[in-house]
Amino acid sequence: MKEDFLHFVWKNRLFQHDSLVANTGEKIKVLRLGEHNFDAGPDFFNAKVEIDGTLWVGNVEIHVNASDWARHGHHKDKNYDNVILQAVYNNDTDVKRTNGEPVPTVELKFNPSIYQNYQELLQNQYWIPCQNDFYKVDPFFVKHWLHKLMIERLERKSNEIIACLEKNKNDWEETFYQFLARNFGFKTNSQPFELLAKSLPYKFLIKHKNSLIQIEAMLLGQAGLLQYALSDDYTKILDREYKVFSKKFSLRHIDGHLWKFLRLRPSNFPTIRIAQFGSLIHKTSGLFSKIIQAGNVKELLELFRVSTSPYWENHYVFNKESEHKEKKLGDQAIHYILINTVVPFLFVYGKIKNLDDFKEKSLEILDQIPPESNSIVKKWEKLGIKAENAFYTQALLQLKNEYCKFRKCIQCRIGNKILKSEKV
Repeated sequence: MKEDFLHFVWKNRLFQHDSLVANTGEKIKVLRLGEHNFDAGPDFFNAKVEIDGTLWVGNVEIHVNASDWARHGHHKDKNYDNVILQAVYNNDTDVKRTNGEPVPTVELKFNPSIYQNYQELLQNQYWIPCQNDFYKVDPFFVKHWLHKLMIERLERKSNEIIACLEKNKNDWEETFYQFLARNFGFKTNSQPFELLAKSLPYKFLIKHKNSLIQIEAMLLGQAGLLQYALSDDYTKILDREYKVFSKKFSLRHIDGHLWKFLRLRPSNFPTIRIAQFGSLIHKTSGLFSKIIQAGNVKELLELFRVSTSPYWENHYVFNKESEHKEKKLGDQAIHYILINTVVPFLFVYGKIKNLDDFKEKSLEILDQIPPESNSIVKKWEKLGIKAENAFYTQALLQLKNEYCKFRKCIQCRIGNKILKSEKV
């Protein structure tokens, strides 16, 4: 038996509540279950309980065994003196407050099938715990829960952005630049791209935005990649320019070995992504301001449609020529950037500025982006959940990674439905 299961039973009033009697003999009537507390202190705040006809308002503590009260040190903690009722699975002893007064304790009785469902969800080895029962839940209910999960995902991302904003003294452009850089590295090179951006402030690049080769020099030099070049006129110019900027701005490049090329398609090589990133900065100053002003996904797509400088049209790496090819940032890559950078920033901007229009705009953008294609989304499709757009693929990622992966069925509304059913 686990305490979080008993929280679930209490929170959903799944216990036999018509004939509750405390260990001290009083009749108990639960009028209000209270608010679930996920921080330190009693488990449920502001409950309302009638004890032998007398109304009590206070907190409720949940334990597997009544003896856990003393084992957790509550008998010495005044924060638990306002507990009006202890609910337990096994009432193995009497408990008292710090002043010696007894705390009424009741045993929770519930349908054994609920616990059986819980055990089966925890112990199976399926890709998601409710794999065999997911289809039983009303699709409309599932869709509503996915909408909640999408908001939850954005709230989680908001916290990271807000923390970075504070470090950057509320500089939106600098903060956006850093997150954008990380997502330009996609998953494979997100870390070195982020290190690159944090070691090379946006304000340095903007000072020289009219010269693409100077921007490339700063980015590729700061990325630690120029030390492997110097074989042609272009790379020699980059190196010369970078040496000037590194002295001017006291720059120290990151380790070039951090960048990963192995198993990547050449079009995804970090050299190409850095060149595209440089072209975007060259093309658009005040990028976040442009994001705020953009009216729809079409405008955002155009904003990010950039190509590389001519050198990279017949190179994927330094020192090795390739067949000529214009290397534009493709729609799929732009969609990834919109989903992981633009949408969260618009949401946070609306949240901080108290402008609901921007929060709604962030969700509307996700509605207009095609569904993502990855291993998790494909497995959901096999279970009969076909996402209409990026809004739902993001929600499905949240469900899998934050709930199913850790078997948090009790916190999941779908899991709740299945747990309450008579038979899994």
